[in-house]
Amino acid sequence: MKRFRLSRYLSVVKKEIIQLKRDKPSLRIALLMPILLLVLFGYAVNTDVDHIATTVWDQSQTSESRELIRNFVNTEYFEVISYANSYREIEQMIDDGRADVAIVIPPDYANKRDNDQPVSVQMLINGSDPNIARTAAANAQLIVQSKAFSIQETRLEKQGLGELELPLELRTRVLFNPNMKSIVFNIPGLIGLIMQNVTMILTAFSLVREKERGTMEQLIVTPIRPLELMLGKITPYVFIGFASFCVVLSLGTYWFGVPLKGSLWLLVCLSVLFLISTLTLGIFISTIAKTQLQAMQMAFAFILPSVLLSGFMFPRDTMPVVIQWLGGIVPLTYFLEILRGIFLKGVGLDALWKDTLGMLSFFVLIISVAILRFRKRIE
Repeated sequence: MKRFRLSRYLSVVKKEIIQLKRDKPSLRIALLMPILLLVLFGYAVNTDVDHIATTVWDQSQTSESRELIRNFVNTEYFEVISYANSYREIEQMIDDGRADVAIVIPPDYANKRDNDQPVSVQMLINGSDPNIARTAAANAQLIVQSKAFSIQETRLEKQGLGELELPLELRTRVLFNPNMKSIVFNIPGLIGLIMQNVTMILTAFSLVREKERGTMEQLIVTPIRPLELMLGKITPYVFIGFASFCVVLSLGTYWFGVPLKGSLWLLVCLSVLFLISTLTLGIFISTIAKTQLQAMQMAFAFILPSVLLSGFMFPRDTMPVVIQWLGGIVPLTYFLEILRGIFLKGVGLDALWKDTLGMLSFFVLIISVAILRFRKRIE
């Protein structure tokens, strides 16, 4: 059995670089597409809900009712866009999508408040978007509770009973992302997702392109071994992918203002390992596909499950155990933990070694299977 030879490997690298120089559209995709996707998704993927379109039917029309409305607006979760005069107007606003929330203040609101009587304020919420509905309901409840507490405290002061002291107090401290901004959580994940998709698609066409152009026969008659061919084809894309990664990393930290709390060098090293893993996956797809169209279809067939199973959109802990196991064969799963660990928590390799080992195992497995599938013969 022939050994791995550096000269044969470098010849494949040289050949692939020449092809890349001739294939300028692929170079543009590799360098410009990650920037475009990060900017697009960075602004579009935002789970923070605020300025919810709100209509108000204030039947009381008193200073007390207007004060309550200001309490809602001051939180910036609610934005009053109109004032209604009937339930029919409210329903019409919600039906046609102009408003997601309606606040109905009864006509006896001020009277009952002044007479120390309980009073109810109604809120109608459009539940077609559960995220908006949950945010509106939770924040409205907090606003009303805070207002009720303030009213009760005023009543006690009038009666000379002093300030109201609660028997139980909760003090919270949010770690890593104290302002709980979704962009701080999303941008590291987007960097991993974009790099996976772009690099995998580029190499998925690699061997298939050789078949379609008829140059596979030339490779067959050479003494190049499968491992040398695979690594030789991956190497140029590693540098292209790394350049793209540096660009989107700079964009994420400086343009979107996501702080990098951990080691930059550790992030760079583990990112190279991730790029090699996804490039190898593209090569594996290339050994299966017969045409570039098939390679594209297989690549996209992997991309969607990787988004769902990796924890990019949904927490993996809430998934069934079998689905979590399936997510374990996706390299993005491990890289997302690495990205968020280094970006948000500032942890080191001592906390990320399991994810690093997972990516390394994936690379070894996929490159081995790809070598076994590749045959230096025309099928």
